[in-house]
Amino acid sequence: MNIPKERHYSDRVGWLRAAVLGANDGIVSTASLVIGMAAAGSGLGGVLTAGVAGAVAGAMSMAAGEYVSVSSQKDTERADLARERRELKANYELEVRELAQIYETRGLSPPLAHEVAETLMQHDALAAHARDELGFSSVNSAQPLQAAWTSALSFFSGAALPLAFTLLGALSSARLAIPVVVALGSLLALALLGLVSARIGGSRARVAVVRVTFWGVLAMLTTAAVGWAFGIAGG
Repeated sequence: MNIPKERHYSDRVGWLRAAVLGANDGIVSTASLVIGMAAAGSGLGGVLTAGVAGAVAGAMSMAAGEYVSVSSQKDTERADLARERRELKANYELEVRELAQIYETRGLSPPLAHEVAETLMQHDALAAHARDELGFSSVNSAQPLQAAWTSALSFFSGAALPLAFTLLGALSSARLAIPVVVALGSLLALALLGLVSARIGGSRARVAVVRVTFWGVLAMLTTAAVGWAFGIAGG
């Protein structure tokens, strides 16, 4: 009898984390930059230039940062695996007992734990220790390139929304139209992002929405205050 493979929310954790982080940063940082520039009294050209430059720089920065950090994680994983290989060669029986102790702490009796450890290590000793001693798995294994391009693409996608809201606000002749439209539109986009990420990740939607919108409001208000202060000083 073939048992169908179950799909778990944790299977999505690698790309979901990078996608949500990138999109959230893209929306918040670009919207804050646009609002700050508008509050300082910059014209539409200056606001858009700053917004586009910030979107491109942010996407590249996210890609580079994710690649470097996840590569460092992967290097650590490789170092641990290399050390485990040496220990398996040096004292195989000690490694069997070590793995058996792990299974005992999980509730198996000592004889059964030793039998399970021996059986798994005969099949693939390194994989058994990597999974149960080090906590490595195919689900959470570091993937630098995946994290980099996912973060860059999601950041730029998120950043495109405040830029579109900027153009929408520019259609009005009101002085505060751009910052107001960008703020409201970006907060709506953040709420939607929180809702979608919660649905995909299987978490509570209300908590996710409140979390992303709170920090978005704080970032926009802070940047608006900075822009307004510089505008007053320069005027």
